[in-house]
Amino acid sequence: MAPDQSARFIPPVADEENSLTAPWGMFASRAYFRLFLAQVISSTGDWVGFIAIVAIAARISDNSGAAVSLVMAARVVPGFFLGTVGGVIIDRLDRRKVMVVCDIGRATLLAILPFTDKSLFGLAMISLGLEILTLLWGPAKDASVPHLVTRERYAAANTLSLVASFGTFPLASVAFSLLAALAGWLGGFHALGDLKLDREVLALLADAVTFLVSAVIVFTLPIPHERERKGQRVDFTQTLREIREGLAFIGAHPLVRGVMIGMGVGLIGGAAMIPLGPVFARQGLGGDSASFGALATALGLGASAGVVLFLAFQSRVNRETVFEFAVMGTGLFLVIGASFSSLGPAALFIGLTGACAGTSYVTGFTVLQEQVRDELRGRTFATLYTLIRFCLLISLVTAPLWADFWEWFVNLFMDSRFISLGSGRYEFAGARLALWAGGVITLAGGLFARHSVRQAHRDEDAKGAAA
Repeated sequence: MAPDQSARFIPPVADEENSLTAPWGMFASRAYFRLFLAQVISSTGDWVGFIAIVAIAARISDNSGAAVSLVMAARVVPGFFLGTVGGVIIDRLDRRKVMVVCDIGRATLLAILPFTDKSLFGLAMISLGLEILTLLWGPAKDASVPHLVTRERYAAANTLSLVASFGTFPLASVAFSLLAALAGWLGGFHALGDLKLDREVLALLADAVTFLVSAVIVFTLPIPHERERKGQRVDFTQTLREIREGLAFIGAHPLVRGVMIGMGVGLIGGAAMIPLGPVFARQGLGGDSASFGALATALGLGASAGVVLFLAFQSRVNRETVFEFAVMGTGLFLVIGASFSSLGPAALFIGLTGACAGTSYVTGFTVLQEQVRDELRGRTFATLYTLIRFCLLISLVTAPLWADFWEWFVNLFMDSRFISLGSGRYEFAGARLALWAGGVITLAGGLFARHSVRQAHRDEDAKGAAA
């Protein structure tokens, strides 16, 4: 009989875990630190691969919005429909092995991509495979945390998980920009010509290495293998039920409605920079993949700076007011940033867009945590995650199509896509017009959030007066 694998698990020392109340006190547990390190490396790889594949799709399709939409749909749609399925699957398997296999699988997909004839169909299929493996890796990681920390540290673990998931975007943006520039420089050497080092290949290969490193780290974790659980069914209708129940819940609570719709609608406009970034870098700025990397870096660094500033001054500001103006600022700075034709000022205002977006994300969650009663909080955040996923799907898929529409409109109804401004010319590129539209949508979402939050306060004052 095989030995019980759970015997290898050594529970964390309670004194170690509780000695520090800050999230980084979790690092006193060496096992959890290794899991966190693996997540940071894996998430960085996810973002680098995402940025590289979007850039490749824009380049090989000659900046076709429909092509980028196809790749974006392949990356987002599985998460929308199959997000709940991954949890059931990993409950039936060895979670440590699931994470290792997923990391190796993602590394393999990224490693073979540069040495195949890149096509839109191939990019879409690889994006689909990457997303499915990520959907399995994430729940397996979340389900493993209780084996590595005590119950009192779950909240801190979740905080660090968010940091690892979203805080690595700036790192990935900087890495992609540097790797793309390095690949372009190496491509100039005749001896390296056979390696086909275009501006994204090096980023993809480095990305594959990050997943292999993550696999090695995860393999060393003391995660026990629980016995197979029977009687569980995969529920493909849960997302639709969440949407139906969530809409009814949002409609009954003005404050929740304002924050949720502000975050969701704001995401529709603000997230447009992700699929349109490569197209805008070429059409609007006359740049290349390195220019897109600079825009992505500015967006990521701005988001990080916004979160840090909010955390530093949160005790001195009204969170609801900050949320409202942060959403509106996201839209306003996106419009301004998309209006420039040179990389420097465009990157500056895209960075401010990221700062407002990061602030609105953190303040939105904080407001809901503070204002929603505990018995409603789980349903509230389940609805919020579904809404965010749905709005992200709309943005990533429709924004490139919207850019194509404006390209068609300008070419059909305008004598020239350029207008004279002094000694220069200004181009009405489709990506620029689509980003303007996205910024206006986000601004409208912020105004709606402000109206709904104010309505909630008026309702509360009326109830207090009646009492």
